[in-house]
Amino acid sequence: MDFDVIVVGGGHAGLEAAIIAAKMGARVHLLTILVENIALASCNPAIGGLGKGHLVKEIDALGGVMGEITDQCGIQYRTLNASKGPAVRGTRAQIDMDSYRIYARNLALNTKNLTVSQEMALEVILDSRKQRAIGVRTNIGKTYTAHKIIITTGTFLRALVHIGESKISNGRFGESASNELSANLESMGLKLGRLKTGTCPRVDGRSIDFSHLEQHNGDENPPHFSYHTHNFAPEQLPCFITYTNERTHTIIRENFYRAPLFTGQIESVGPRYCPSIEDKINRFADKERHQLFLEPQTKSKTEYYINGLSTSLPFDVQEQVIASITGLENAKITRYGYAIEYDYVEPTELYHTLESKQIASLYLAGQINGTTGYEEAAALGLMAGINATLSLQKIEPKRFCFPIEQLVLHRDEAYIGVMIDDLVSKGTKEPYRVFTSRAEYRLLLREDNAIYRLLESARAIGGINQKDYERFAKDKQDIAKTLDMLHNFHLTPNKATQEFLARLNLPPLNQKAPLIQLVGRDTFSAFSDLEEFLHKHYKKPKQNPLTDFKDSPPQDEIPSFSTLSQEALQQIHIESKYNSYIQKQQNAIANMHTMLQVRIPKDFSYQGISGLSLEVIEKLSKARPESLFAASQISGITPASLEVLHLYIHLHTKSKYS
Repeated sequence: MDFDVIVVGGGHAGLEAAIIAAKMGARVHLLTILVENIALASCNPAIGGLGKGHLVKEIDALGGVMGEITDQCGIQYRTLNASKGPAVRGTRAQIDMDSYRIYARNLALNTKNLTVSQEMALEVILDSRKQRAIGVRTNIGKTYTAHKIIITTGTFLRALVHIGESKISNGRFGESASNELSANLESMGLKLGRLKTGTCPRVDGRSIDFSHLEQHNGDENPPHFSYHTHNFAPEQLPCFITYTNERTHTIIRENFYRAPLFTGQIESVGPRYCPSIEDKINRFADKERHQLFLEPQTKSKTEYYINGLSTSLPFDVQEQVIASITGLENAKITRYGYAIEYDYVEPTELYHTLESKQIASLYLAGQINGTTGYEEAAALGLMAGINATLSLQKIEPKRFCFPIEQLVLHRDEAYIGVMIDDLVSKGTKEPYRVFTSRAEYRLLLREDNAIYRLLESARAIGGINQKDYERFAKDKQDIAKTLDMLHNFHLTPNKATQEFLARLNLPPLNQKAPLIQLVGRDTFSAFSDLEEFLHKHYKKPKQNPLTDFKDSPPQDEIPSFSTLSQEALQQIHIESKYNSYIQKQQNAIANMHTMLQVRIPKDFSYQGISGLSLEVIEKLSKARPESLFAASQISGITPASLEVLHLYIHLHTKSKYS
């Protein structure tokens, strides 16, 4: 073979797939339509957000590059939901779109084991039995062969750009659609669907009147994404807020008859959580205004992206709409908004590794899987790259030797696991995006603990160097040891304890309590004071009227908080604060894992089970899985279905032997 892995498509998914596979030792070739547009932010100039920020942190933890590039190329950083609990907070950064793609391009071109060429893939080549992908044929007549093929084509498959009555065969405005490859995938038996997304107009920064707009600044202490980033002090630029108004809405309503969304010109489904402005005016007719964010696209502030104004209205209507908005009365459009329809492959056609069920050695990642968003694409690309490379061990065991055969993250391990499980188990009929609400165990899947959650997985695939691994492994050990001590160490509500709490402006104790309750209080941060207090008052259990130790640990077992990293102390505080809730989620996970080991009796009938849909009953009856774990691997079988099934298996067994 010419290569170990070929990656088709140079978007966010393709970049992550190519770089992680190369980092793991594979010889990788990346095919992209335009080398200049590798990892281009083709829509909004931002990375992260609610749920999406979790993905970026997880990508970074596993050895991906999105977080690193964002920290280098960001122009504003904020923590969303900062006033809420850590599970639902999200880091978001405005990026310099030009710097981002240039940094990404240079990163790709300077990555060991990775080569890049500017070509369009037309066909995936199969072996003689038509069961395995072995290569790719391109538009310049070249054929490349590889053990593994990863397709990350974004919105380019048989794509149509819509602006008013105009329809253009583009994958992005100005870039050719990929029609041949779409037909080729369909001819292989892959089930294709059709989705829609869109983008907003951009305007010349010099033509905006900012004097009446609300300024929106980044955080004073900006958060960053990558654990590689140190001494973070970026220059930050403001965004601005304006609103649509009744005049705006009237213009749009009067032109519904020219909107592709309503004329039937657009036939596919768009993202529910990011509707176009014409869709918002139609669906929420009672709203007097809609908020718009003016986001600088680069440090030079030459262009601003009007977030919230996604549209496919005709050129002239877009001009009228923008001129009706405060601050944009004289704004000059540099790029018009548009909608784009494109093909995707039903994600239920994939295993959890993202390999095709029909065509061996063919992996799909990114928007071709039915997702929307840079972050979702990057995460899928990373996982496809990892699993494609891990599978090379069976082909060349002398070159590739990892402690795991595949990396499948479960729903209790990562948002990446939640997303992939949702896609391959349930499928999607609309562009899928990650939300914190999709995760059953979101208190365990926080942004702040991504590196600790995924540390061993990163080590197994070589996604983290030994020095960083040892640093975080020590943190994990320190956190576990300290939390154990805090559980067992009890304070009594006596005079010295109450005086100590008063000095820290903390409420007094009403009864004997484990130390974890003190450390978990919202305003607690005085670890050094606590350490001093413990060492001062703990001599021997009999001589200590202030503190009662369960199991009486010796003096040297009391941790020195001053030796712990700030990251470890942060984890200790959060884990202490949500201790009881975390315990409940961990117990639920343990129960789920136990449940999945339950065997399904051979004579068990699925017919007539209340709580299971007809589709689920049909799939289970056909597959006849041997266990609940085997059932969980069948597409469309949800955790709720498994719980119902578990109950009926119990009732079946009970009635059989009663």
